[in-house]
Amino acid sequence: MMLDQDSGLSLAIAHIVQRLKGSSLHSQLERQARVSLHKPEIKLESLKEDIKEFLKESGWEKKLQNAVYSELNVFPSPCHPAAPPEQMKEPLAYMRKAQGSWEKRILKSLNSMCTELSIPLAQKRPVSEQKELLNKWNEMGTDEPDLSLFRPVYAPKDFLEVLMNLRNPNYENGDQPSSRNHLGLIQVPLKVKDIPELKEYFGELGLNTGQLGIDDSAQVPPELFENEHLRIGQKVLTEQDSAAAQQYVRQGCPTALRAELWALILNISNQPEDILYYEQLKSNVIQHDLLVDSLIYKDVKLTASNDDYYFVFEDYLYQVLLCFSRDTSVLEHFTYSSATPPKSYIRGKLGMEEYAVFYPPSGVIPFHGFSMYVAPLCFLYHEPSKLYQMFREMYVRFFFRLHSISSHPSGIVSLCLLFETLLQTHLPQLFYHLREIGAQPLRISFKWMVRAFSGYLATDQLLLLWDRILGYNSLEILAVLAAAVFAFRAVNLMEVTSLAAAEAVLADLSTLKVMPLLQIFLFATVT
Repeated sequence: MMLDQDSGLSLAIAHIVQRLKGSSLHSQLERQARVSLHKPEIKLESLKEDIKEFLKESGWEKKLQNAVYSELNVFPSPCHPAAPPEQMKEPLAYMRKAQGSWEKRILKSLNSMCTELSIPLAQKRPVSEQKELLNKWNEMGTDEPDLSLFRPVYAPKDFLEVLMNLRNPNYENGDQPSSRNHLGLIQVPLKVKDIPELKEYFGELGLNTGQLGIDDSAQVPPELFENEHLRIGQKVLTEQDSAAAQQYVRQGCPTALRAELWALILNISNQPEDILYYEQLKSNVIQHDLLVDSLIYKDVKLTASNDDYYFVFEDYLYQVLLCFSRDTSVLEHFTYSSATPPKSYIRGKLGMEEYAVFYPPSGVIPFHGFSMYVAPLCFLYHEPSKLYQMFREMYVRFFFRLHSISSHPSGIVSLCLLFETLLQTHLPQLFYHLREIGAQPLRISFKWMVRAFSGYLATDQLLLLWDRILGYNSLEILAVLAAAVFAFRAVNLMEVTSLAAAEAVLADLSTLKVMPLLQIFLFATVT
């Protein structure tokens, strides 16, 4: 149920005002307004206007603008007041149902691990263990606990199987509009962008616009563009304007400014209260031992620890992920996510709602590869609480969509469909060839998209890709890049005769350059 523009706007304003009322920014603004009353330039007869002017000149108006902009980027447009809350989570009932049964599977897997290993979901650590953990907080990577009995709750390929079986029940079998002409693995009718729409949407990536990540632009010598782009970037940072920063990074971030620009876009300032909050999460980790801690350890050991780029950040990854699992503020994103946080019951009180707690406290159960969402951020942020806040904000804005079933344009189902549609439309011979030999392209590209390419691309290239995710506030670029990789390796892929051979051709993406691939696929291919 969509609203007309005016009532939609007033609802959105009311929603944002409500959300900002309880924030620390609200109390800071009140404090500043009180302080301003003692200033000689504030006159009683024009009190309201004078205080507004004071807040503007002292930079607080800009902070408020950034907070409002951040809210607009994160929360979906409000539904009709009479619409049920699940409508905001996911408008399509069959998607909600599929997500619900997937969650049951995950929980069953977690509970059976508990039973098999006779380990509780959570327990208080003995004092000696607390002291030990506190002492080695900055070198947890040196620990070698025996994790052989723990297994990831699920891996991307398990999730793909679930997505392949999604169907819209409103269509009779075989009557799905997509099944007649869409020969990929995803068989749900969702609207995805075609190349002309993508060209328009990603207009700033065009061949005539300067880009960071392109070595030899024909229009302007790269050094000239880079120097000018750096100068503008510094101006954007001086202005402290989130919206301007988001527009700016569409052409890429200079390495020296990236950390600050990303923090500005996500409105992360690392105030004293943020650092205190991080310390509270840390003390929670020290005091309580959760079963998911072992899953986090196992995941880091299986993924980042074996990665040439990221193994050095092992300690940071444990700190961030263990704190994240305890962070109840993450639960807020479930209001606009199709997922629902899992519940657990205090021992002996099974089924009694008043004894139900969210487990883990963040509501997010890590899966195989989860730590790779954090790893690239370790290159940019070395202060643990800032790194933590950046990851949490990236997760509640973007990454949660990559492992939940929804109809959102940035959700993993839409990304898979977009990828398959692009390939089938623009590289039909390749698509049919791979399909005939049992190497459906999505079976290969799915893991790239679920991890937002982390661990597959060289880090400098990955950061250029994530610049654009932040710049467009969308994950659709992941599907475009996945299709562009297939286009780039098309000649070799036409020669293969099995899934294993196709996987071998695409096994190493570490030499690829993201921006030329995207530009060629979107703007230089004849459509």
